[in-house]
Amino acid sequence: MRPIRPTRPEALYSVAATRSIEQLAAANLPPHQLMSRAGLAVAQLALALEPHAGCIWIACGPGNNGGDGLVAATHLHQWARAHGGSLRAVVTHWPGPPTQSRPQPPDAIDALRKARAAGVSFAAQPPKDFDLAIDAIFGIGLTRVPEGLGVQWLERLRTAHQTVLCVDVPSGLDADTGTFFSLPTEALATAGARHTLSLLTLKTGLFTASGRDAAGQVWFDNLQVSPSTHAQPTARLIGWTDPGALRSNQPHANHKGSFGDVIVVGGQDLAAHGVGMTGAAVLAARAALHAGAGRVYVGLLEAHSQPVTNAVRWDPASPELMFRDVNILLDSPLLGTAAVVCGCGGGTAIANVLPHILSRAHTLVLDADALNAIADDSTLQTLLIQRAARGWLTVLTPHPLEAARLLACSTADVMSDRLRAAQALSERFASVCVLKGSGTVISIPGQPPLINPTGNAALATAGTGDVLSGMLGSALAQPGSTSEQRQRRLAQTVFQHGWLADEWHQHGGTRRHEVDDTPTLTASRLANRVHPVP
Repeated sequence: MRPIRPTRPEALYSVAATRSIEQLAAANLPPHQLMSRAGLAVAQLALALEPHAGCIWIACGPGNNGGDGLVAATHLHQWARAHGGSLRAVVTHWPGPPTQSRPQPPDAIDALRKARAAGVSFAAQPPKDFDLAIDAIFGIGLTRVPEGLGVQWLERLRTAHQTVLCVDVPSGLDADTGTFFSLPTEALATAGARHTLSLLTLKTGLFTASGRDAAGQVWFDNLQVSPSTHAQPTARLIGWTDPGALRSNQPHANHKGSFGDVIVVGGQDLAAHGVGMTGAAVLAARAALHAGAGRVYVGLLEAHSQPVTNAVRWDPASPELMFRDVNILLDSPLLGTAAVVCGCGGGTAIANVLPHILSRAHTLVLDADALNAIADDSTLQTLLIQRAARGWLTVLTPHPLEAARLLACSTADVMSDRLRAAQALSERFASVCVLKGSGTVISIPGQPPLINPTGNAALATAGTGDVLSGMLGSALAQPGSTSEQRQRRLAQTVFQHGWLADEWHQHGGTRRHEVDDTPTLTASRLANRVHPVP
C-alpha cells in the first residue's frame, strides 16, 4: 500500500479493465481471498489514519464494496478485543432497495456472516460520535442515481467533519469519468479530511472532474495482483520527480536561437470593438519568456484607426519582449519556424488573421478566442484539420465551455466525460487537446490520454490560461525536438502550471528569501514564477 504522489507516473484503468483483472485474479485464488486482502488493507489504513480512534463507523452497502467494509470491520473489532483497546467498530449495513433483483455477491455474503459471527456491532443508524468513517456503500459498479437508506448515509459522510476513508472510490462517483450521480459536492469544502484507498487498480475518475475533491488523498493497494497483459490502461497520470528543477547542462555554445522563438498573436485593442484585451497577449508572452524561449515576439491586434504613435511598443515589466506589427509577423518566415500562440485576448479580431496562421504556422497553440472563432466557422475548421496532413503540430487549449462550442454540445456534456470530450476534440481536429479544469486532460491522437495531478482553485482567475498557453509555446519552440520530446515537455508544462499553484497555496506565493505582502495568486505573478522545463 502506498500514497499516490505527483512525483511518479501512474497507469489508470477503466471499470471494464478492472473487472477483467479482478475476474482473472479471483479465478486463480482461493474463494474470498481477494476480498480478504482488500478488507485487511482498509482496516490497516483506517488505523494508520486515526490510530487513537475511539469509534469507527463503517457504512456498508449491498455489494462487494460493502463486503470489503465488513471484512475491515471484522479486523478492527478483533484487533480491539485482542489488544484490550477501547475502539468500537460500528457497522451500518444496507442490503439494498427492496426491489433489487440481483442477489448479494457470494463474497459479500461470506463477509457478512463472518462479521456477525465475530461479534461486530451492527446498528440501524450511524453512531452520533465517531472519529473516522469508512465509506463502503457503493463501489465501481454504480451506474445510476443511488437511492434508499444508503443515500442518507452518503449525505452524512459527505458533510462529516471527521476523517472519511472511501473504499475503492467515493460512493456515488463514476469511476471512469469522475462525475457524481446527482449528488452535490459543495459540502466537501468544509468537510474533514478525505482519503480513498483504490484497490487492485487506480481508477481514472479519481483524478479528474469531481473525483479529485471527493477522493482527497488517494492511496493504492494492488492486492498482490499484477495487471493482466490484455487489460490496457485507459489513461496515464503525469508524474514529475522534481518540477522545481531548472534546465541545466546546456552546451556553452548555445545561443538564443537554440531555445527557439515564440510568436504571440492576440490582445485585441480597446479601440477595435470597445473591448480591450492587450493584457492577455502580454501575459502569454511573459510566460513564454520565463519558460525559456530564446526570443518572444508579440503581434497585437490593434485598430487600423489607431495612430502608430499610440501603439504598444514595449512592456516595462518585460522589456525583452519584441513587439511587431501583426502584419509584419504574418508575412515573416518566422511563422514557419517559431511556435505560434494564437488567440489570447484576440476577441473578434482574431478571425481575420486565423486563415493565414492556420495555413502557414508549423507549430501552433490555439487558445481562447481563436477556438471560439474556429467553432463558428466551418472553413477555419477545415484549415485546422488539414494541418496534420502537412505534418504540422497543433495544440488546442480549451476550457469546458470552449470545448463544448467546438463539439457542438453542452458544457454539461463535456463535464460528464472529460476524457471522452478531449479525445473527441483530438480526433476531430487531428490535434493535441489540453482540456483545462480539475485534472486537466491531455489527449494526443492515437495514444491513451494523460491526466494532470497538479493544480487547484487558485488558478480560477483571469489570465492564468493565457500563462499556460505561453508556457506551452515555449515548450514546443525548441528546434530539433523529436515528437517524443515535445510531448514530454508539453506534459511537464501542464504539470508545472498546476504545481506552481499548489506551491503557492502551501507557501503563500513567496519564494525562499522573498517577501510578498500580497500573496494572492494572479496571472502576472504566476508568469513570473515560470521556469524552463528540462
